Amino acid sequence: MRWLLGIFVCVSCVYARHEQYDKSALFNVKVKDVEQINYFNSLDYPLDIWMYATQERDGIVLVPKDYVQLFQDELNSKGIEFVIEVENIKDSLELEDKLRADKARNRAMRSDNDLLVNFDDIYNLTEVNNYLKKIAEAYPDVVTLVNGGKSFEGRDMNYLKISNSKFEDASKPIIFIESLLHAREWVTLPATLYAIEKLVVNVTDQYLIDDFDWIIMPVANPDGYEFSHDGGRFWRKNRRNGLLPGDVCLGVDLNRNFDIFYSLGSSNNVCSDIYHGTSAFSEPETQVIRDILHSDDRIEIFLDIHSFGNLILYGWGSGDLPENAFALHVAGIQMATAIDEVKEDWNLNYRVGNSALVLYPASGTAMDYGLKAGVPLSYTYELPARRNSGSTIFGFLVDPDFIKPSAVQTWEGIKAGAIFLRNTRRNLA
Repeated sequence: MRWLLGIFVCVSCVYARHEQYDKSALFNVKVKDVEQINYFNSLDYPLDIWMYATQERDGIVLVPKDYVQLFQDELNSKGIEFVIEVENIKDSLELEDKLRADKARNRAMRSDNDLLVNFDDIYNLTEVNNYLKKIAEAYPDVVTLVNGGKSFEGRDMNYLKISNSKFEDASKPIIFIESLLHAREWVTLPATLYAIEKLVVNVTDQYLIDDFDWIIMPVANPDGYEFSHDGGRFWRKNRRNGLLPGDVCLGVDLNRNFDIFYSLGSSNNVCSDIYHGTSAFSEPETQVIRDILHSDDRIEIFLDIHSFGNLILYGWGSGDLPENAFALHVAGIQMATAIDEVKEDWNLNYRVGNSALVLYPASGTAMDYGLKAGVPLSYTYELPARRNSGSTIFGFLVDPDFIKPSAVQTWEGIKAGAIFLRNTRRNLA
């Protein structure tokens, strides 16, 4: 997930849809020892690493067409096993478009009840903002629509505050959930929209409203998300430009821009997919999230939802453990277990652990900043990657048939986290 250079998205050119990805190949890479892991992770030409390889987990890498043969030669020279999963990722992108179009052909965004979302597609920013406005208007006693500020390109950073006590009950903890901090991770959006539905429109667990207040931000990176629909499907960062004179690359990885271990596990290369920006909180999007985290000391759970990997991760991103690591792990296990109990048999079980040890070291992350800001239970969710083992629609690509199951499963994890928090607070009372 680290490298996505200007070769992928040329901002000065006008491409046909997905043309920039034509003949880019998706590799599955298997490493067998630390030497191969270190070599693989050190490759510095344009690679879009979707999943880093470890001895327990295969790597997934999108390779631009001009580098496909070089990449194969590199791996062969080191005896690293690989399989080309998709020879031309443009074909998979076009299939994603077709599947979404087939679902959308005979229906509008809403079901018969226009406050219920049809969870068979991924909706664009305008549709999401319209939905948030409609929910707030329909349920004014429970829902407040908040514009937290503007993105770099001037789009609204909208979120909902959900409470049956107007956020005035000091005894109620707050749960803060956000998705789409990384623009291309589309499957995370339904998780937050489904949470809104279950808390407001189709309430089946009343205690979640009676015992908790909620802050939900469905689109934490509106500029990047808009661009991923219209300009480059695999765009990850925000759309900051003018970083350095003459730069052909743009954008900051918002999940490396928070003021925690800043710049230690990221990149100072503006073309990198993990470019951390010119300083901590240089981006308006991360400033909005920072301000929410500091807005109320009742925030006790923070969930930053990403994809992919079937993971529930906690800090620190440096590999050190916070003082409450045991509680973080126990709560994480309960959330993962709740998801695993309702997921499909073919899907992988969730893994829980420190983000640096389970995934890779990273700095400046939202999850770590949540801990720094005093949120005791701060996590990154990495949602599942694929619908089934034979599909070419996996990774960041979305199969419409998997949208609702993914949202429902994630909601079960969120509920389990809330139950853990409620029980812990009662035991301490």
